[in-house]
Amino acid sequence: MTDSAGVPPRADLVLPCLDEAEALPWVLARVPAGWRAIVVDNGSTDGSADLARGLGATVVREPVRGFGAACHAGLLAARADLVCFCDCDASMDPSLLAPMAARVEAGEADLLLGRRRPQGRGAWPAHARAGNLALARMLRRRTGLRLHDLGPMRVARREALLGLDLTDRRSGYPLQMVVRAADAGWRVAETDVPYLPRAGRSKVTGTWRGTWHAVRDMRRVLAETPGTRTAASGGVRA
Repeated sequence: MTDSAGVPPRADLVLPCLDEAEALPWVLARVPAGWRAIVVDNGSTDGSADLARGLGATVVREPVRGFGAACHAGLLAARADLVCFCDCDASMDPSLLAPMAARVEAGEADLLLGRRRPQGRGAWPAHARAGNLALARMLRRRTGLRLHDLGPMRVARREALLGLDLTDRRSGYPLQMVVRAADAGWRVAETDVPYLPRAGRSKVTGTWRGTWHAVRDMRRVLAETPGTRTAASGGVRA
């Protein structure tokens, strides 16, 4: 998804994927023009990888199961200065990342998160919402960040993200990104994004069990001792 002159895309979009064939056409049709969609196949058995490739996406296979493993494989495959993340289940519109990326590019934030605003019944189960609220409160106590959501839609600069040395490969990956960014002095902000009922069944928040495992992973991240990461390691501009 580069132009004929070989100009790199304005951003790379990482889409972790596990059996999302139902959602992929809708998601990939909404990737901003000029961006590269990196679909990270995390063990799909429904033909997601071939479908994504046929729709023009770059497909990366990550055999190690886990949301964090898929996200990080996509980050390592990215080459653009700006890297965006979004779920691949049609619960969020990737086109909304374009103005978010513009804000990061303009220096308004170093890490910009999409605060999910549910649209319609079933968009965000009560147990998942409660778990997210509890984690946001724990994050505030741990870092001082007054965020309302720890959702997967986000934008930051590639080199800065690599400098965070993220290690979680499960559900704690998105939270670890925020915690380590805060420890490094990044400007972390959020903006409202519509949150739609997903296509298919959720692997995490669709059940109490999945939500509990996610919360457990994230509590482990919050227990990390604050490091000494600086602007130099995080790539934050003055």
